[in-house]
Amino acid sequence: MATKKVRKRNQIRKGPHGGMQLVLIEDVPHLGKRGDVVEVKPGYGRNYLLPQGLALVPTDHNLRLLEQYKIRIQKALEAKVADLKVLASQIQRLEALLIEAAANENGVLYGSVGPNEISQHLRAKNLAVDPSMVVMDAHIKEADGTVRDITLHLGHGVEATIKVVVAPAR
Repeated sequence: MATKKVRKRNQIRKGPHGGMQLVLIEDVPHLGKRGDVVEVKPGYGRNYLLPQGLALVPTDHNLRLLEQYKIRIQKALEAKVADLKVLASQIQRLEALLIEAAANENGVLYGSVGPNEISQHLRAKNLAVDPSMVVMDAHIKEADGTVRDITLHLGHGVEATIKVVVAPAR
């Protein structure tokens, strides 16, 4: 009788607590960041993380690819931060951003000036600022010519401050 050769398949490594070990290739809330080796329950790993493409089995090949990927991501992040710093210096060079808005004779605006309007005026000056980057306590509702300091959170810890003046439209 011929003996059948049984091929041993690659087993997923078990962690110290009995769960399966996986390498995250995307940030997963409440679990870990990209590149972390995490231990999860087998069902969560098999039924969610692996099919969704959020994690990989930590083989030697996958770990090498992940290291190369981390280096590329780090270089891209450094380039993005450098671009944001250049944008912040360009914004700081502006003296003031004059926004004209429709107002009544008392200087009360018919609408308000908020992040959308500030972002539109900055984009008109070829400065790529999204409305989500503009941080305001409240919308500006008066066209009184007051100079207001508005903070812009550009991302990755880079901030800029711009002076905004709202005047009634002529």
